[in-house]
Amino acid sequence: MSKALEILKKYWKHDSFRTVQEEIINAVLEGKDTLALLPTGGGKSICFQVPTMMNDGLCLVISPLIALMRDQVQNLQNKGIKAIALTGGINENEIIDLLDNCQYGNYKFLYLSPERLQNDWILERIKNLPINLIAIDEAHCVSQWGHDFRPAYLKINMLKDFFPKIPFLALTATATERVQKDIIEQLNLDNPAFFKKSFSRENLAYMVFEAEDKLHLAEQILKKNPQPSIIYVTNRKACTDTVSQLESLGFKATYYHGGLLPKDKENHMKLWMDEKVQIMVATNAFGMGIDKGNVKTIIHLHLPSNLENYYQEAGRAGRNGEKSFAVLLVNPSDIFHAESQFISILPDKDFLNLVYKKLCNFFRIGYGEGIDEQFNFNLHQFCTQYNLPTLRTYNALQFLDNQGILSISQEFSEKISMQFIIPSKEVIRYMSLNPDDEEIILTILRTYPGIHDIQTSLNTQLISKKANVPELKISQLLEKLKERNIIDYVSKKNDTSITFNEVREDDKTINRVTKHLETQNKLKIEQLQAVLKYINDKKSCKNTLLLDYFGEKTATDCGICSFCIQKKKPTKNNASSISEKIIELLKIQDFNARDIQKLTKFSKDDVIFALQTLMENDKIIIQPNNLYTLKK
Repeated sequence: MSKALEILKKYWKHDSFRTVQEEIINAVLEGKDTLALLPTGGGKSICFQVPTMMNDGLCLVISPLIALMRDQVQNLQNKGIKAIALTGGINENEIIDLLDNCQYGNYKFLYLSPERLQNDWILERIKNLPINLIAIDEAHCVSQWGHDFRPAYLKINMLKDFFPKIPFLALTATATERVQKDIIEQLNLDNPAFFKKSFSRENLAYMVFEAEDKLHLAEQILKKNPQPSIIYVTNRKACTDTVSQLESLGFKATYYHGGLLPKDKENHMKLWMDEKVQIMVATNAFGMGIDKGNVKTIIHLHLPSNLENYYQEAGRAGRNGEKSFAVLLVNPSDIFHAESQFISILPDKDFLNLVYKKLCNFFRIGYGEGIDEQFNFNLHQFCTQYNLPTLRTYNALQFLDNQGILSISQEFSEKISMQFIIPSKEVIRYMSLNPDDEEIILTILRTYPGIHDIQTSLNTQLISKKANVPELKISQLLEKLKERNIIDYVSKKNDTSITFNEVREDDKTINRVTKHLETQNKLKIEQLQAVLKYINDKKSCKNTLLLDYFGEKTATDCGICSFCIQKKKPTKNNASSISEKIIELLKIQDFNARDIQKLTKFSKDDVIFALQTLMENDKIIIQPNNLYTLKK
């Protein structure tokens, strides 16, 4: 048995590698730069974790996904493997301690975001670490043609100068041929080995259905397939609204979005993972690092903005190899509004300039000032004050964040501060009478010596670690001490903060990134056109369309998607007679598709086909309320 397989069995309890994993690991062990294109669920992390465990030294993992970094570090620690992540909210002293551990404490994995490499002193420390492999996750972010370009990724190639003999492993789940070439060039990979696992998922049926009443169709699908399911929606309100609607229909469901506190995310996730609820309704904040093999159905209630994201989200179904379904529900009005939904909210140069200047004014930052200043931020308040459109403003701020001009933190943590308001001898007396509380109070006193004199911010995570007690127990104690008038205690949710990474230079700042903005806007328009093509193409297998988008050719249709199933069905009814009956009905009054189906007694597929044909021939039109009417 190979040493790699021994490591896999020992720590990950798998008896064999998946397709191309072992080949990637061998290339890395031979010291080759490597580009690996593995679709969602393909086991990318194994490709750098196993070779790292086989050699002395440390693997540097660069990833833009904080949640995924934390998840992987936790999983490694649960296996008894030493791993650290330099995520947001860690102060300089803590970072120094963590990097000391990496240098002297036999740690095997150091995870960090590419933005961390822009700190010179962190880079200097990394240069002295015993690194044996550099893994770049979500490597498509290095390409301006990738679906989530981040300029900070462009700085990664400087690590080549410091570690010329250390292999680079670039990993991504979705990259077109143009993006693959860009990754190799931008990361300065030296004659890399290239591995690509097929994007085809033989057990996953891609379905596109038109439906005026999406919830009604979703209900039918979920009742037919009562196994764990995910419904993707585009915003937080849709999460809670959809859960309420599903519960009224008798389903057990919960929700997940970026605005939940970490403990709520964990609780909702556990309900679904433990199958106490069937359905997780979520925004695209949900899914990264989720390892649940028996997800039967993924339903998208709204149009995705690009096929890269759609493929990843759909790919969370059927990882156990059993037949599963990725269903995209489309309303004619969805397609009609797609351009305004995705394109009109893209910021152009003038709007980006406006938002940047207003933001500086909002925080009273003068020209040439602002670097490293941090502020709490409320998007709604900002947009209201300056009469700015919310979604377009949000996209402008996200672009500024991606460009590294500012950093937006959405940790959704609780900001806690306290001060003892009784004499120290009374605090000692309280501890003697309440020994269960003594360890936490002593830890607070040792960590924050001035807490008797001034209101002091607390890091409950640090206290939890030092006192070896859960964070929840600390919060409960603080509430109890406040009720007994022992402390003055303030806790508020600190959902968003903005840090300015550069001095304010207005036009000069924005002009520097205009080219990237134009490139990204062009890319997003192309991506939406690809989504519309996927939806509107009634003459091609859905699996073939997806594979073609990712540069993979296939000569055979999948046989299980919505197109292939429809192709197999004999058309019993004459299309012209259905069209004639629909026109007769619409002469009386306007109807939606479901009513037309009931009244004509034809199948849903035949009615939809006839309606589409009539619309293409300019015989009828669909109104914003989803009623069909004769064209005048």
